[in-house]
Amino acid sequence: MTDISLEPLDLAALLCSRVCHDVISPVGAIVNALEVLEEDDPSMRDFALELIKKSARSASARLQFARLAFGAAGSAGAMIDLGDAGTVANGFLNDDKLSLDWEAPRALLPKNQVKLVLNLLILATQAVPRGGRLVARTTLEGEQGSFHITATGSHARIPAHVEELLASRSETGTIDAHAVQPLYAGMVARAANMKISFSIDGDTVTITADKAD
Repeated sequence: MTDISLEPLDLAALLCSRVCHDVISPVGAIVNALEVLEEDDPSMRDFALELIKKSARSASARLQFARLAFGAAGSAGAMIDLGDAGTVANGFLNDDKLSLDWEAPRALLPKNQVKLVLNLLILATQAVPRGGRLVARTTLEGEQGSFHITATGSHARIPAHVEELLASRSETGTIDAHAVQPLYAGMVARAANMKISFSIDGDTVTITADKAD
């Protein structure tokens, strides 16, 4: 394994590519539905309008999630409400394939800790590629949170290469837009002085994040 070294501009470009990848699908669906409306076919009007509403909600949820998970979310040293994080996480992750139980007190935490738990939720979705149930629990000790996330579903597995990427390492020392998210999650964990571990038991993958020693 080789240490990954990225210039700040390259990291920004890869993260932007990742966010665009998440948003392009619902935006594309809106464009397609608008084209259907332009055809003025009464039998397709209700379908097109419903698709626009559903896709607009999805695009908004994905952007709100990305703003907290990847964005600045306030100035240096800012605090973020766990309740707000839970709202955007539920809006983004609850769908036909996934369900999320967000179990956290309504409290302010340093932004990097909140960004970390949101990024860990993305990794949890990758652990259950066929869908399933996510449970995210947060315990607090002052302004220090500990996160315990379980992902339960058919064919659960620890995402490939995730532990190496979290440690900023890869076989070639390079990454693409697909791999930038776990790399970024590891960077956020170190900035928050937290350590991440994975385990698997049957169809349940567990991700924990605690204060580093």
